[in-house]
Amino acid sequence: MRVHKDDIPVKMTVPGATARQQCDFGDTTSYGTISGEHYALKAGTDFGPLLKGLEDDLCQCPHWGYVMEGEAEVTYTNGETEIVSGGDLYYWPPGHTVRITQDAEMVMFSPQAEHGVVMDHIIQQLAQV
Repeated sequence: MRVHKDDIPVKMTVPGATARQQCDFGDTTSYGTISGEHYALKAGTDFGPLLKGLEDDLCQCPHWGYVMEGEAEVTYTNGETEIVSGGDLYYWPPGHTVRITQDAEMVMFSPQAEHGVVMDHIIQQLAQV
C-alpha cells in the first residue's frame, strides 16, 4: 500500500503548518516494540537473493515508512508489484521483497523482534558472499 504525500488527507491546516493523516494504514495489534530505521540504498540493490531461506523466500515482517527520494519496486507473495518513490508513504505487509530502481533514501518503522530475524538472516547471507 502506498500513498503519495499530496494524496494523504489534510487533517488540519493553520498558517505555516499542515497535518495530514492516512487512517487504517496497517495494524500493529499483534506486534510489540518497533524500531525506526533509515536506509540509503543504491540503484540495483536487490533484497531477493538475501531473503532466500526465509518463509516463501520473502521478508515476513511488516514495515511502515516514507521514501524521501528515489524509487523501489516491491513484489508481494501473490506476485503483484508496486513502485514506491520520493514523497510516498508506504505499508508493506509480511510477504514481500524489494529491489531499488533509483538511488533511494527512506525511513522505515518495523516490529523490532520480527525485523531482527530478517536482518540477522541478511547479515548471514552477506557473510557467505
